[in-house]
Amino acid sequence: MLSALTTQLRQSLSLLHKQDIQTASQALAVGAQWASSNILLGDDCAAIPDGEGYLLLAAEGILPQFLETEPWFAGWSAVMVNVNDIYAMGGCPIAVVDTLWSQSPSSTQSIWEGMKAAAEAYNVPIVGGHTNCHSPYNALAIAILGRAKRLINSFDAQPGDLLLVATDFRGKSHSKYPFWDAATTADPIQLRENLAILPYLAEKGLCKAGKDISNGGIIGTLLMLLETSGCGAVLNLDQVPYPKELALERWLISFPSYGFLLSVHPDNASVIQSYFQQQSLVCQVVGEVEPTQQLVLRSGQESIVFWDLSQQKLTGFSKGEGT
Repeated sequence: MLSALTTQLRQSLSLLHKQDIQTASQALAVGAQWASSNILLGDDCAAIPDGEGYLLLAAEGILPQFLETEPWFAGWSAVMVNVNDIYAMGGCPIAVVDTLWSQSPSSTQSIWEGMKAAAEAYNVPIVGGHTNCHSPYNALAIAILGRAKRLINSFDAQPGDLLLVATDFRGKSHSKYPFWDAATTADPIQLRENLAILPYLAEKGLCKAGKDISNGGIIGTLLMLLETSGCGAVLNLDQVPYPKELALERWLISFPSYGFLLSVHPDNASVIQSYFQQQSLVCQVVGEVEPTQQLVLRSGQESIVFWDLSQQKLTGFSKGEGT
């Protein structure tokens, strides 16, 4: 059972696509003349020291097929994923800019409607960008600027930390994509209050390491966190919460729209859980960080090494590399 699930997860396109990031880690290797030792590469955002805090800078592109088949939802998602990246690092968003290429002015309408709806829901203004309506194809990318007083980053997971998954089951599964939509019909005030938990945890010193659960799902996100932190982990699949509408194997590679994987000291786990639970969010311990470079999946009495980062990189970004 566990062996079959492991094989299925390893073949997931959303996980395999994370290996594309190796092109960036190889190009931005140590030694680049303009590289800054103060800015670690491989996190959800670039954290740029600024005064007593950090400016956060990030960008996301939208899959072409997604943009073609779901233009409104793609516009919404382009804003949402950037906003999540800022909050995932303990920050608050300031503004976004877009880059939109289209085949005609009319083909941008639904995309713009989705972007504006998300910008309003998350209270993040669109302040500029680039537009071209004479392209042979449609394409969309968005960049975001934010600010944090203290960081939650991808480099500080420590052996002995507990792994927490925080998410929102008040949603529904997308019919075509591995996407759990807990955002588009949610109350905007509730959306922002849910996200505000992350900078609160950072500023209180309760959590120093974690990531936004991205298109690689829980599995891909955990692998990226372990790679950048130089650690391993045991993920107990029997403890992973998932919506009753979905099978576990689909949830493990789904983008949850609101989902965060946190690596926390055991002494802080229960109080962190309480902050999410007060907002009717799900927050459960799903595993533990270990002093290895292996991600081990466990179910019942079975265990299997899912990925050995000492033998096979995922993104190529880790402590001491690409920084």
